[in-house]
Amino acid sequence: MKYIFTLLISLQISGCASPYIVPSQGETTRPTLHADHILMRDGFKLPLRVWKSAIPPTAIVLALHGMNDYSRVFEKTGTHLSKKTMLVYAYDQRGFGSTAKAGYWHGSQQMIDDAILAIALLKQRHPKIPLYLLGESMGGAVTLLAQNAHLAGTILVAPAVWSRASMPWYQRLGLWFAVRTVPDKKLTGKGLDIQPTDNVDMLRAWSRDPLVIKATRVDALYGVSNLMDSAAEIALNQTVDTLLLYGMNDDIIPKNPVCQLAASAFIHPGRKLDTVHYTMGYHMLTRDLQAEEVLNDITSWIQNREILRSNTNPPLDCS
Repeated sequence: MKYIFTLLISLQISGCASPYIVPSQGETTRPTLHADHILMRDGFKLPLRVWKSAIPPTAIVLALHGMNDYSRVFEKTGTHLSKKTMLVYAYDQRGFGSTAKAGYWHGSQQMIDDAILAIALLKQRHPKIPLYLLGESMGGAVTLLAQNAHLAGTILVAPAVWSRASMPWYQRLGLWFAVRTVPDKKLTGKGLDIQPTDNVDMLRAWSRDPLVIKATRVDALYGVSNLMDSAAEIALNQTVDTLLLYGMNDDIIPKNPVCQLAASAFIHPGRKLDTVHYTMGYHMLTRDLQAEEVLNDITSWIQNREILRSNTNPPLDCS
């Protein structure tokens, strides 16, 4: 307690800094879906990747990446699903990949609005084809908050629902203090005993990718914490069929918040929730060594609303 008191006194003496959020320029142009980017209302460009089916698609999937990642992480996912007669889109979310001001937080609501607008643009282009929103980690939080009537369903892959309410008090306090004193400080995570995947070759290539953010600003961590708070709260109001996937070796998103999401969400009658856990799975489920199994489950769920369950991917165990 003495240490905490000293921190609080230091904060009062030094004055409070503020987290920086990149401002939107307001509505300046007509949003448009281009071959290699999505032009948003404020003129901001979201770089876009597309994986096309060789035959007319039976489903559209819009994939949202996680924190510090970008659309390239869906290369395996897009290739797999496109071979299963699906058309897959993925864009770099604001502040990530090759977007302008990468590394800075652009605001949770702006990311949600981008996703909602992208959904609308895809629905305009493909009005008769079912559209699914797939979100991985931070993208899962955005998916929870952007779900709407245009969607046939959502897929949550290790969703970022680790709200402050489920964090230890010292983590909440540490973040609160850091964002008010050193919001622009960059943290690398070095020294933390975290294994995001068992796919070592992929992880090495990922770590060498210049568009993957290696050091995260404190105010960006604060921003994603706000996003996770909102995602955990909104889960009670889900109105579309959803597939929830989680790896039991996930070092990034703890099991308990995911179990709370599974237990409390989807109270609307007639809506379906399928939860699956992978005993050997890690956080990067769609890039793990057993990614093919995960992608087959996603394919099966989209096509049949069923999971080809085995001993390695039973329903989520929250015991």
